[in-house]
Amino acid sequence: MTFRAFNIRLSLVCFASISVALPIAVISFAKLLLFVCALVLLTRGWFRRHNPLVRLPGTTSPVILLALGVIATSVLWSTGTTDEALRSVVKHGKLALIPAFLFLVRSHREALIALACFIGAQLFLLTSTWLLVLGITMPWAKNPAITGSFATFSSYLDQSIMTGVLAAMCWHMKVYAPSRWRTLYVPIICGLALACVFFVFQGRTGYFVAVALVTLAALWEMPRRFRISALVLPLLLLALLAANSSKISRGLKEIGSGVETFNNSDEVANTSSGIRLNLWHRAVQSISDNPVWGTGAGSWGRELNREEELHGSGKFVKTAANPHQEYLLWGIELGVPGIALLLGVLTAIFRDSQRLKPPERRALQSLLAGLAIASLFNCALYDAMIGDFFCIALAALLAAGIHAPQSECSSRADSSI
Repeated sequence: MTFRAFNIRLSLVCFASISVALPIAVISFAKLLLFVCALVLLTRGWFRRHNPLVRLPGTTSPVILLALGVIATSVLWSTGTTDEALRSVVKHGKLALIPAFLFLVRSHREALIALACFIGAQLFLLTSTWLLVLGITMPWAKNPAITGSFATFSSYLDQSIMTGVLAAMCWHMKVYAPSRWRTLYVPIICGLALACVFFVFQGRTGYFVAVALVTLAALWEMPRRFRISALVLPLLLLALLAANSSKISRGLKEIGSGVETFNNSDEVANTSSGIRLNLWHRAVQSISDNPVWGTGAGSWGRELNREEELHGSGKFVKTAANPHQEYLLWGIELGVPGIALLLGVLTAIFRDSQRLKPPERRALQSLLAGLAIASLFNCALYDAMIGDFFCIALAALLAAGIHAPQSECSSRADSSI
């Protein structure tokens, strides 16, 4: 490959890594360029009678491509309109960023450059948030007086999850930083990121993700004989945070009140928790009605309206872009096999992580845990920005691990999870 082609390929990989910290329009443009570059190189490899797919080791890419094929096929039996079905396929299609990224990254050095771009862009977001907290306005950031949030480009929900994941990635990948950064700056960055999650943003999903990732990091740092004690750490952290933060305490109380209202009344509590519970209930009813094939890509809106007409009180506003749960979304569109397919994607990523060195393995498994938890409360892969963030982060860590020198790779026996 020529030097010019090398520059273009790596530049697009880095642009995609940076873009997930920028507005949606930039992310969409970066994805388009990345997919076009991958398609051109893939086609050229086939014309030269090479098998370019050998650059996709492991099980993650084949499972993702299978899942996307099934989702695309479900358009044939979708109860949604053609536009709704195709829009859903495109939104799910961001998963293809992972095999495209893995195909374009050719060395450990390139993967580390992409990771540096990714983390650097996320640090830009973190810095912008803290400047907003300090009352310093910036032309590229939303005005918190108008939005009621210190998120820079996205919502507080997305950025709280992204910031918690950033802390975990910086902590586990600090071995690649210069020694001074490793001992001084990385702990400061992680502290600022976690403080942002717990005391600046109000996203409760972000709280759960951050607590889980801190627990995993503590578990890995402990001697094996003491690791069982780390299982109580999440409860202790949540109790400590609730006792010292009125914002977290209110958020946890709202969850309880939403559950109580849902259990004891036909009304839908006008809170984040209450609305989610109602959406999840309708999603489960839809899956129960169509457990084998689901109702196809893009069918959620019509399914919600149908279930509300059959079982609802008529007082719920029938608008929701998704059921706020990734597992249920796949179940609605593809039935129970769809949920199994999503779990298969997560399992494939976990299995591939087992082969990686400890830094990449722990960072990737932390990211996977964050994705699994966030998907319980939101469509963390389907939604724009947060889904792109997870796909690029997963791909960059997989690429760094896959291309690591074999002599440095650890054995399966060292796996921490």
